Amino acid sequence: MRIIGGTFGGRRLQAVEGHRTRPTSDRVREALFSRIEARYGLAGQTVLDVFSGTGALAIEALSRGASRAVCIEMERRALETLRQNVRDLELTARVRIIADDYRKVLARLRPFDGVFIDPPYGKGLAADALAAVAKLGLVKDGGWVTVELGRRDETSETAEGPQVVLRRIREDAYGDTKLALYEAGPQTTDANEAASSRLPAEVER
Repeated sequence: MRIIGGTFGGRRLQAVEGHRTRPTSDRVREALFSRIEARYGLAGQTVLDVFSGTGALAIEALSRGASRAVCIEMERRALETLRQNVRDLELTARVRIIADDYRKVLARLRPFDGVFIDPPYGKGLAADALAAVAKLGLVKDGGWVTVELGRRDETSETAEGPQVVLRRIREDAYGDTKLALYEAGPQTTDANEAASSRLPAEVER
């Protein structure tokens, strides 16, 4: 694997031996980051990489101008490789690595500008992590979430949170992979306005 663009463009990353960790292909990674940079930019952003693996997504974001990254990974060999990649690129001051189950970690974190969700396919983890990120308010208003999932896997068009809603604005297929992009926006007031408009009739009854 290699870093595609930015400060570390062309540098090699260590990969995990075996098949338990599935790195994002160069083609998908290039499409993902082209999309993020065109719509949001990465300069100075803070990012969360929920199923970090080797750290390729977080490191790519840092290479392209993100300021800090938090990486969550619990598989032992992937964790060792992630730490080695961060050391090799002298990024230890900008990357926080948390070795634990994402379900335990997310509730302890503060909001980010962007979030990567790239779990193993076919286990329902993408939808579960997306819902948790929304519910816990881990994306700032105007921020983004990218979800990589298998072609047969599904996520909802929206994920509701207390302050913001994640709305899917794009989904593309690349072979057996789908890439969904969500944007965080404010809760709409339509439901509240509709409830208020019904209030007088309910009081009269």
